Amino acid sequence: MSVDKTSDYRIVPGISVTPAGQATVDPSVANLLFDLAIKLEEPTNLPVDVEHVLAAIVLAARKGELSPNTPLSSDDPVLVEALAVHVKTVFEQFDGKVGGED
Repeated sequence: MSVDKTSDYRIVPGISVTPAGQATVDPSVANLLFDLAIKLEEPTNLPVDVEHVLAAIVLAARKGELSPNTPLSSDDPVLVEALAVHVKTVFEQFDGKVGGED
C-alpha cells in the first residue's frame, strides 16, 4: 500500500496537516481552539492563543495521544491536561513562537 504524498494528514476532526507541514483548520473548530486557549491559560500560567493550542494538538497527535477520529472538546479535562504539557513545550523550546510569528 502506498501513501499519497499530496494528501493532507488528518490530525483530529477539523484539523489536518499538509505534506509541507502547514496546518489547516476547518472553520467549524475555530471557536473550539479559542475556548481551549482560554482553558489552558490557567493550568499553564502562560498567555495561550489559538496558534499555541493548534501546535499543542499537532504535537499530541504526533505522540499518539490524540486519535484522528475523536472530536475535541474544551470540556474534556484529560484533553486540557494533555495539551497543557505540549503548550508548555512550545513556550520552553520555541519561546512561544509558532508558525509565521516574528
